[in-house]
Amino acid sequence: MHAFDVLGDPVRRRILELLAEGEATAGAVGEVVRAEFGISQPAVSQHLKVLRDSGFTTVRPLGPRRLYAVDPAPLREVDAWLDQFRRFWTPHLAALATELARGRRQRRLAAEGTSNEEDEES
Repeated sequence: MHAFDVLGDPVRRRILELLAEGEATAGAVGEVVRAEFGISQPAVSQHLKVLRDSGFTTVRPLGPRRLYAVDPAPLREVDAWLDQFRRFWTPHLAALATELARGRRQRRLAAEGTSNEEDEES
């Protein structure tokens, strides 16, 4: 299965988000996903299997439980593929960052001007 086929599913993306916070049991992941998506435990298990089989997660047994974790290798491959397209959005994001900084500076200066005026009036 291609990486974007795996990542195209919102349930699998959510599972990866949960696992990005750290290793978790299948049960803990299942509780969150079932609550958020209203799917059954077997459906969650199937998504975990797809993630494991496609290399996005690792699993290790710990007694009767299975602990899942993100395997970063496929994500690095996705990142490398996306790299050829970054030139389309990087300049726009840099311009946005500049405008946001300019707006913060203007608000700060305006607030300082207001507080200085209040100090002078006192």
